[in-house]
Amino acid sequence: MSRAASAADVHRVAAAMPHVTVTADGRVYQVGGRSFVFFRTPRGDAVDPVAGERYDDVVVLWVAGEDDKQALVRDETSPYFTTPHFDGHPSVLVRCSRLHEVDVEEVTELVQEAWLSQASARRARAWSAQQGRG
Repeated sequence: MSRAASAADVHRVAAAMPHVTVTADGRVYQVGGRSFVFFRTPRGDAVDPVAGERYDDVVVLWVAGEDDKQALVRDETSPYFTTPHFDGHPSVLVRCSRLHEVDVEEVTELVQEAWLSQASARRARAWSAQQGRG
């Protein structure tokens, strides 16, 4: 079994994808000007249900579509979630403090799929071919 994932793994995998730019604050990863991973600042739509405090460790990961999103958030035991603010948006949220619940391979796949969902068709095809994903 692989080791547990962390926020550092999200940063490492996102930065390693081709044609990536990172905002100066290191919170947003983009391909072709389109975000695919975003480390959020605390917002009112993601709060601790007990303490009422805003989560300060939420990462937004783009997904290919609603089916992919629902597959990740439907399982209430998984660390992935969404909020009404993201209704209709092709993304899932995860708290960095819960990334240890999944392994590095899963996080790697999610970040790569996030990149693929936002990259141009040409870039996505080239990267997929290079990875043997045909």
